[in-house]
Amino acid sequence: MRLRALLDTDALGLRLLGGEEELDRTVRGVMTTDLRDPSRYLSGGELVLTGLAWRHDASDSEPFVRILNAAGVTALAAGEAELGAVPEDLVQACARHRLPLFAVNERVAFATITEHVVRQVSGERAGDLAAVVDRHRRLMTSGPAGGGPDVVLDLLGSDLDLRAWVLSPAGRAIAGSSSAGPELPVEVCARLAAEHLSATRSGRRAPHRVAIEGTTYSLFPIRSGARGVAPAASRDVRETVLSDWLLAVEADAGDWPEERLDLLQGVTQLISVERDRRDAARTVRRRLAQEVLELVQSGAAPAEIAARLRVAAPVLLPGLGAAPHWQVVVAKVEWEGGDIEGGPVAQSLLEEILVDPLASGPEPSDRIAVAHTGDEAIALVPLPAVPTDENGAEQGLIADSLLESVRNPLSAGLADDGRLTIGVSAAVHSAEGLRGALEEARHARRVAAARTGLVCAAGHQELASHVLLLPFVPDDVRRAFTARLLDPLRDYDRKHRAELIPTLEAFLDCDGSWTRCASRLHLHVNTLRYRVGRIEQLTNRDLSRLEDKLDFFLALRMS
Repeated sequence: MRLRALLDTDALGLRLLGGEEELDRTVRGVMTTDLRDPSRYLSGGELVLTGLAWRHDASDSEPFVRILNAAGVTALAAGEAELGAVPEDLVQACARHRLPLFAVNERVAFATITEHVVRQVSGERAGDLAAVVDRHRRLMTSGPAGGGPDVVLDLLGSDLDLRAWVLSPAGRAIAGSSSAGPELPVEVCARLAAEHLSATRSGRRAPHRVAIEGTTYSLFPIRSGARGVAPAASRDVRETVLSDWLLAVEADAGDWPEERLDLLQGVTQLISVERDRRDAARTVRRRLAQEVLELVQSGAAPAEIAARLRVAAPVLLPGLGAAPHWQVVVAKVEWEGGDIEGGPVAQSLLEEILVDPLASGPEPSDRIAVAHTGDEAIALVPLPAVPTDENGAEQGLIADSLLESVRNPLSAGLADDGRLTIGVSAAVHSAEGLRGALEEARHARRVAAARTGLVCAAGHQELASHVLLLPFVPDDVRRAFTARLLDPLRDYDRKHRAELIPTLEAFLDCDGSWTRCASRLHLHVNTLRYRVGRIEQLTNRDLSRLEDKLDFFLALRMS
């Protein structure tokens, strides 16, 4: 379609600010973005929609327009909802680069323009399918009052008899049609997400089909509109695989006609508008986290940090004057090879992972503020109250519990070339404790990184233990130490099946108690004494000495 046709469509409410001589340009897609540099998501021919959140002052307009022009963008449409009139510096920058510029009336949703362009580019659909898409458009473009993705899924159920759900990459159910019946079990959601991520990483073409307990599901990716409509081949899939939602439909799409497949693709694009809306709502929280993080890392006075926290608390905990407790969670995503920044991926994952432990209300992630720098993301988590265990010790977020339901899906997305590690601090009561909490969370993440597995977490409880030291022992020292103490026992066990290693582990675990250890191993005490004596003879150590017990204990932990 041509730009002139967009301008002539009254329902879109576009007003031309410059580039009249370029109205015969062809639009091949649409993209919504507020990134300062969206070039990696552009393939050329797009109409770019922006709310201008990237613009902090007049000097930002020229670089932004230059990037769009270099990427072959067809035109730019700027919303008036944020700043009112489109800034003159942006008008002038577009004129210099001969980039057509439209103003979007604040009463017109970007979703209206997005859906119109998608329909025109994809071609008109016939009969009842066209009617369904049009009904979807009218409901989605009415904004939050329209019901979001749930309404779209309800229409899939009522018009096409399709049960469908929107899932996060971690397997959380975000939306579902009211006709879909009971909620999908958590384990099914996790399995669907894992299958989708695995198929995406292997490069299989969507929709992905999977059978679970006799039911076939078809999985469609929902890519954020901020990434545009560029084909997946034009970018590294690892940049988005762990942040894109998916649409799960209870049906086998293998024999669907092209018209129905095309309809479902259009539905995913409509739902992506809701995803972008939710991401935009997180902008303020992300900015607050970034400001607090910069103050903490720069060594700002506690009073200055406390003042910023007083601003943050009402945003993150509406109705509460201040948060009595805070926790810090640090996550890092690392990829083998390639030049992929892991920070944005880690940021998106933390916002997703921290939803369930803090869930309340329709927007459970509103409490969480996450910043990122490099490959690391840092979450500032306010806690209105910190639960205590039976001994009265404060608990807050527990590292292992964060990963219970998301480990398998995320491992599928990380495949064999990615890794996610998370560290959780203890709860702190004031701004003075935040710097220590940040360091504590980073230390805990390094402990997690020293473990095996694609998705690992560690908490502050482990930092007062020997496990804080063991991960940082050089590999050659570790091997030499364990070999000197344990190799003689392993060799003896292989030759004589004597089970000296299990005996040693049980003996240390029972704090050297002969009767408790013998009872655990179902041995006579004299047999146990014989085995311990053989251990001491083979290693020239004395298990009655604390130093030798400690050496054996560490060797077993490092082996």
